[in-house]
Amino acid sequence: MPNKTLSFRIALMVVLAAPGFAGVTLTAIKQSHASPEPIGKTITFTATATDTSAGPVAFQYNITPPNGSQLMIKDFNLGTLSGGTWTAPSFVWVPVGVEGTYQIEVVAKDFISGQSTSKTVSYVVNAVVKGSTPVVEKTSNPLVALFSAPSCAAGSLMRVAYVESGKTQPSVTNWVGCHPPATMTFEVAGMYPSSTYTMYAQTKTNGTITNGTSLSFTTAALPTGITFPIFTPTPAGTDTTYPVVLHNFITFSGTSTTEYPDVATDLDGNIIWYYSPNDSTNSDVLTRPLVGGGELTFQDDIAWAGNVTQEQFLRQIDLAGNVVRETNMGAVQQELLALGSKDGGPCTAITHPTVGSACIGAFHHDAIQTLPNGYMAALVDLEKIFPAGTQGDTTGLPVDIIGDMILVFNSNWQVVWYWDVFNPNGGGTGYAPLPITRTAPLKETCGTSTAGCPPMFLLGTGIAPLAHDWLHANSLYYWPAPQDGNTTGGDIIWSSRHQDLVLKVDYKDGSGTGNILWTMGATDDGLQPASKFTFVNTYNDPWPWFSHQHDVGMENAGAGPLTVFDNGDTRVSSAPLGLGTNCHPTGGVNDCDSRGMALTVDESTMMVTPVVSYDLGGYSTAMGSAQLLSNGNYFFENPIVVNLTKGGTFGYSMEISGTGPPAPQVGPADVIMDLGASQHYRGFQMQSLYNPPTT
Repeated sequence: MPNKTLSFRIALMVVLAAPGFAGVTLTAIKQSHASPEPIGKTITFTATATDTSAGPVAFQYNITPPNGSQLMIKDFNLGTLSGGTWTAPSFVWVPVGVEGTYQIEVVAKDFISGQSTSKTVSYVVNAVVKGSTPVVEKTSNPLVALFSAPSCAAGSLMRVAYVESGKTQPSVTNWVGCHPPATMTFEVAGMYPSSTYTMYAQTKTNGTITNGTSLSFTTAALPTGITFPIFTPTPAGTDTTYPVVLHNFITFSGTSTTEYPDVATDLDGNIIWYYSPNDSTNSDVLTRPLVGGGELTFQDDIAWAGNVTQEQFLRQIDLAGNVVRETNMGAVQQELLALGSKDGGPCTAITHPTVGSACIGAFHHDAIQTLPNGYMAALVDLEKIFPAGTQGDTTGLPVDIIGDMILVFNSNWQVVWYWDVFNPNGGGTGYAPLPITRTAPLKETCGTSTAGCPPMFLLGTGIAPLAHDWLHANSLYYWPAPQDGNTTGGDIIWSSRHQDLVLKVDYKDGSGTGNILWTMGATDDGLQPASKFTFVNTYNDPWPWFSHQHDVGMENAGAGPLTVFDNGDTRVSSAPLGLGTNCHPTGGVNDCDSRGMALTVDESTMMVTPVVSYDLGGYSTAMGSAQLLSNGNYFFENPIVVNLTKGGTFGYSMEISGTGPPAPQVGPADVIMDLGASQHYRGFQMQSLYNPPTT
């Protein structure tokens, strides 16, 4: 990257007055294929610009579909400079919506001078359907088909049914509203490799379903250039109501360096879908599958931080693996600065960290798209420098404390609200920040390249060499109104792994104070009394509370119970209860194993009561999933259990009966994966790739 760009990164927070003659000019917008092209075609746009100021220039791409509103598709990212011309990062577009004329807008902006300009080009996308005959085509994913059907009547619904050769029970996509006169296009996913399917459109009008013309489609083999995990099935009590298990893999430790793609399997462990970023050097963190198909993911790639790529992008991908929308840390930092955030700027702007210096560096762990009006929330890490001795640090140097921000994006993926653990919004009657004196029970730290930690920017000369990984938030849940007598909007529940706490933030759909309304956990000492929950110890467990937990959320649209994967790290390390060096890899509820829990939460009495507390048969130090299924069973992902026989680690995806004796009981485990040294991040058991869990 040119020195001009690097110097900009250092001084990004400084807003300079632009001279009167300053200006950014878009010189060209180039496209890989001239208009028109059919639905499903891959088209790449690249823009160039000049700048009479020092620069650099960042570029944003927006699209207005036929008869629709403009959408931000690829947010501001820095261009590269050569010979006086700034070249934008390329924009790869695969239109899979309606045919018609699209408006592609490019915005070029110099964030130092404040100068910007835009240019719009038209692009015609043609239908692939001619007449009354549907069309099915291949996509870039060998297990995904693109099915286009003729237009259907307004007020009707359409979906695609597809059945494997030799079988009779079809699978189906989600229903989509008809939008005449445009044709209908679907990504069809959830098929086995090298298999032939019959597929046809189904139209529902006034409750009556009509089948369309059948077509044949044969999937290709899994690509040999991608390494896939091996799944070992244990078909005990197979549940055909939830026949799809979606897996996300991350390798933080161990001897393996293999990065597996996101994979969906049937209950026998057969692969029916996968996603791998196009650039094999990048990896992704699957945060949530989406209604209608696709995922929200965090991905490694080059953004404003230049030499740092770790989780710099938040991307939505469709079932074929196309990037539908994206934003990045650089764009988010600029949006936070515009909102008045004191801690949310770029770390690269801080050349000599001192007490009070703060910045955000990467997305991490979770993003959810379940807020009203299409809003989305995501976690970003937050570094802040505190005086020597904070949290018991003994180096005699100022210490870097890692906190968290919760960002809320509007439907156009722009930050409109944020919560900063060090500087929460507003005042109110709750209590605002967690006391900085509350050290993490296990006192985790992060170095400049510690596995499982965010990229560290503020460590260096004059700062303690290890940052305190104080909170390590790992999941978000939007709790809709009404609750707490609240009828004005919902709040946000977040899980802090390193505090062994679940916390509720006063969001109120953007009108809340940002205060912490309550905390839940064994270590809520020192907090205001009204915040404390009492655990009703139904099972007489010597350590009833969760610790270092993951994937916390209220089931049944907020009615409960609250499900949680209890890793148990603090419990396992606690020798006074005999759970430390004296525990065993197998045994009852009192040993080292992680637990799957479901809890009723009564905010009026501040009581938490376990519905289930299952011993999951193995201990995972990190990660994991918990989910209530509509049939009353539970899904738990026990992701990185040490394999005492073979070495390395393996993971379990379990569906466990929600009935039976009151004592914890495991079974059945529908899929068990022996994964060598690989590790799960999350798993989801689903009705199909189009119907994700609601938590």
